Amino acid sequence: MTQPSPHVGYIGLGIMGTPMAMNLLKAGFSVTVYNRTASKAQPLREAGATVASSIAGLVAAGPGVICLNVTDTPDVEAILFGEGGIAQHASPGLIIIDHSTINPTATQDFAARLAKVGVTLLDAPVSGGDSGAKAGTLSVMVGGPAEAFERALPVLRAVGKSITHVGGSGMGQACKACNQVAVVSCLAGVCEAVTLAKALGLDVGKMISVVGAGAGGSWQLANLGPKIDAGDFAPGFMVDYVCKDLKIVREAAAQLGLSLDTTGHVEAMFQQVSRQGGGRLGTQALVKAVG
Repeated sequence: MTQPSPHVGYIGLGIMGTPMAMNLLKAGFSVTVYNRTASKAQPLREAGATVASSIAGLVAAGPGVICLNVTDTPDVEAILFGEGGIAQHASPGLIIIDHSTINPTATQDFAARLAKVGVTLLDAPVSGGDSGAKAGTLSVMVGGPAEAFERALPVLRAVGKSITHVGGSGMGQACKACNQVAVVSCLAGVCEAVTLAKALGLDVGKMISVVGAGAGGSWQLANLGPKIDAGDFAPGFMVDYVCKDLKIVREAAAQLGLSLDTTGHVEAMFQQVSRQGGGRLGTQALVKAVG
């Protein structure tokens, strides 16, 4: 099996991208990074990465794999096809791993356009939050050609613990949409459980311990329940990012004639928190819409 180049490019150094790029360095990859806000690349520079001054410069450095981790569908499209974008400078054989959460249909279009210049796109959104990104234990759901997935596995294993090829192009993004539906519905339940416990005078920490040991246990309860109790709304993943993700879910569901009523209700709650100035708070701030 042909292994990817030990040289990896990384574009997008936010809450998730920075620790994921760090883990590539720890795994022994040579890493070249680019970020629109150049100052965010400084921790990677100090850790041993090369910092490119442009996307074109990153591509010219010759990575065999380029990872993307940006906010939304238009951002990915601009990086791939905009002026000075990857498609203008890439050599055939390049693999792009897109860890962003974007529209599944757009992903399929991007993959087809890149294939015309000999570049393969793997859509590989992740789940596990900033803690999983730092620990290298993310769940990675990957869509795209199976051969490219096999070639990219060493890179994916540097950032994730559970790595699954879920199907063809766009299926990684489809799986992430399902993930977000399950996550936000569960989180809404956790927010209401904590709110109810407080109103009843029940010790929230004990409630989390007991419920977490039974059928009500979840990642959201164990990790975000104590933060909700403490009023700690520091972001691991921000409210506005969830609003973006749920818009993708809503649009995909509408195309399929699905209502997804519960998800729609939770989306409205997140939008309420955002309107009230909580857009950059962590997702546990959803509790502010409970009452």
